[in-house]
Amino acid sequence: MNVQIQAVKFDADRKLIEFVEAKMAKLDRFIERATGADVILKLDKDNEKGNKVAIIRIEVPGDDLVAEARSKSFEESVDNAIDALKKQIEKHKERYAK
Repeated sequence: MNVQIQAVKFDADRKLIEFVEAKMAKLDRFIERATGADVILKLDKDNEKGNKVAIIRIEVPGDDLVAEARSKSFEESVDNAIDALKKQIEKHKERYAK
């Protein structure tokens, strides 16, 4: 799966990009028909819930699966968004397996 990573309002360091790439590679084994993925890492102004936002969109035939998570670190945001995507992937598989 081709993964595009975009950092908004900050410069992502190599360590963060490698972390995201590794997590997305693990997610790739859950969904075979994915054609691509976009990961948007955004620094937000809201500090209460955490100002680090991760939005992940996976392109699959017939649908786009999207998850957004916010926390105090980008790593935690990416982990939470991937957890949400895993649930969506399971629902997607059940829906199209019939």
